[in-house]
Amino acid sequence: MAVHWPNTIEAVELLFGIFKAGLIAVPINLRLKPAEIAYQFRHSEAVLCFSEPAVAPLAEQARESCPALRQILTSVPTCHSAANLPELDENLPVVILYTSGTTAQPKGGTHTHRTLAETARQIGTNVLGEGDVVLVVTSLMHAAALNCVLLPAIYQGATAALVPVFQPAAVLDAVERFRCTYTGILPALLQFVVEEQIRQPRDVSSMRSVIAGGDTVPVSLQERFQKHFGVPVQEVYGMSESLPVSINPRHAIRHGSVGVPRVETRIVDLHDRDVAPGQTGEIVVRSSSNCIGYWNDEAATANLLRGGWLHTGDLGGLDSDGYLWFRGRLKQIIVRGGSNISPQEVEEALYQHPAVLEAGVIGAPDNIYGEVVVAFVVLRAGTSAGEEELREYARQRLSDYK
Repeated sequence: MAVHWPNTIEAVELLFGIFKAGLIAVPINLRLKPAEIAYQFRHSEAVLCFSEPAVAPLAEQARESCPALRQILTSVPTCHSAANLPELDENLPVVILYTSGTTAQPKGGTHTHRTLAETARQIGTNVLGEGDVVLVVTSLMHAAALNCVLLPAIYQGATAALVPVFQPAAVLDAVERFRCTYTGILPALLQFVVEEQIRQPRDVSSMRSVIAGGDTVPVSLQERFQKHFGVPVQEVYGMSESLPVSINPRHAIRHGSVGVPRVETRIVDLHDRDVAPGQTGEIVVRSSSNCIGYWNDEAATANLLRGGWLHTGDLGGLDSDGYLWFRGRLKQIIVRGGSNISPQEVEEALYQHPAVLEAGVIGAPDNIYGEVVVAFVVLRAGTSAGEEELREYARQRLSDYK
C-alpha cells in the first residue's frame, strides 16, 4: 500500500491504519518524479496508492506503466463500525523505506513491527518524556521523520505537531505557537532554520532537545545553533536500515562526534576484522532495530547482513571514551598517491572559514596520484573568498596530502 502524502493528520491515519491492518506501507517521497515513483510502485508490488489531491497527478502518470497498481485514492476512507483487525506477528514486514545508495536504483529497506517498535523505544526512552511536544519538520515519507520523530513520540505518549511542508519560517512559528520541546532535523535544513532565526527571532525558549543526523553536522553550524536557540544539537548516527546507532548525550556532547553507540557497534577492516581503537574502518552494527533486508533483492541483502551484523558502508572510528566519529562513506574515500582521505574531514576544515556556507568534497581522477581532492564551495551572501585563500586556509588545518 503506497502512501504519497504530505505531513497532515491524514498521513498519520493512513500509515497507522496500514500498520494495524497487517499490510505493508510504502511511503513515497513527495519530491520524486513520475518515473521514480513508477519504479517504487513496480518494485514494491504495490496494489493500491493513497495520494493527496495536490500531488496525485504525479502518481497517476506513474500508474500508466504499473498494471499491478489497481487504484489511486485521493481521500482517506472512513470506517463507521469496529474493524476486525488481525492478530499481528511482530516479525511480519510492515514498511518498505526506499533509500538511494551506490546502485542505479533505490533499495527498499524492509522493517517489521518489531524493528519499528524497537526504534521508537530506543529514541523515545533516550530523549523524550510524556510532557514533550514534538515537532515533525521533515517528510513523514522518510525514515528521519517517521522513525526518529513521530513513532518515538507516540511510543512515549508525547504530543506531535506537524509542519506540512518544510519552510524555515513555518518551523519557527510552530515552535513558538505550540511551545515545542523536541525535533529531529536534517543538517542541510538546520542551516536554513538558523538563518531564519537570525533574520527574524522567535521565542524558542521551550526547546530542550534537537537531534540532527543523516549527514554530518558541521561544528560551526552546531555552535551557531546553540548561540541562537540556547540548546545544543545532539548529533545522531543511523540510516533507514538501522536507527538509531548512536546519539550524543545531551549533557556530555562531544562536538564533531556522532555520539555514543546505543547498540552493539564494531569498526572493521575490509576482511571484517576489528581495527585498533582510534583507527578508521567500516561501521557495522548488531541491533534489534536493524531492518530484515532489502525488498526483492537477495544479493543486496546478503551484502548488507553478514554474520549477524549490518554493514553500513560508512567509515568511522571509536575513541577511548566510546564516542563514535563518522569519517565518510566506504565507497567515497579518496585515495591520493596511496593515502586514504576522508571527504568529510576536508569539508569540516572548509566549514570553519567564516565565508563558507556549504562545502562538498570529492575525488577527481589524476594521472600521477590516481585521485586528487576537489572541493565545491558556496559562500555566504555578502562575503568573498578566493580559491587561493581557501586553499591556504585548508592547508593550515590539514596534512599536505589532503
